[in-house]
Amino acid sequence: MSRVTVQTLESAPQAARPFLENALKANGYLPNLLGVLANAPAALETYLTVSAINGKAELSLPEREVVQLIAATRHGCSFCVAGHTAVGLNKARLPVEVVDALRAGTELPEARLEALAEFAREVIATRGNVSEPTYQAFQAAGYSEGNALEVILGVSLATLCNFANVFAQTTLNPELQKYQWQRPAQ
Repeated sequence: MSRVTVQTLESAPQAARPFLENALKANGYLPNLLGVLANAPAALETYLTVSAINGKAELSLPEREVVQLIAATRHGCSFCVAGHTAVGLNKARLPVEVVDALRAGTELPEARLEALAEFAREVIATRGNVSEPTYQAFQAAGYSEGNALEVILGVSLATLCNFANVFAQTTLNPELQKYQWQRPAQ
């Protein structure tokens, strides 16, 4: 059970309802994350706005999903790992081996995506103080200065939803149950 009320279209504050209506139309169901964020309409609007902006990045959808899964696993957000596993497999068409490695926190089987993943890991671990060797490997893999900033954009988006879900202890929607994840024992 979620620690924070998961608002519905009917129970949400008036300012949140148009955002929830759009999400329901787009997804066919209302993700519990959005129901949680609806408690603070400004947080919901921020999440949806930054998500749309992140969608305009030069990084491809599969690359953006790598960043989202790195952040979700690093932040311990089970809800976001499940959600981004679904997107990564079904919309971004990431190979199962890549998604499995992201969920397990192991090296990715594709060198270019591993350079992206390592850069994202280090952005999170160092709060942006990425080492020169990691940045050079990222660039050698074909990523630009702009892509580096897009990774930071993706991490900022992930931080809002990851932290909100961890705080709220958001329960998974039935649509995401088959993608559930728990942080591996350390």
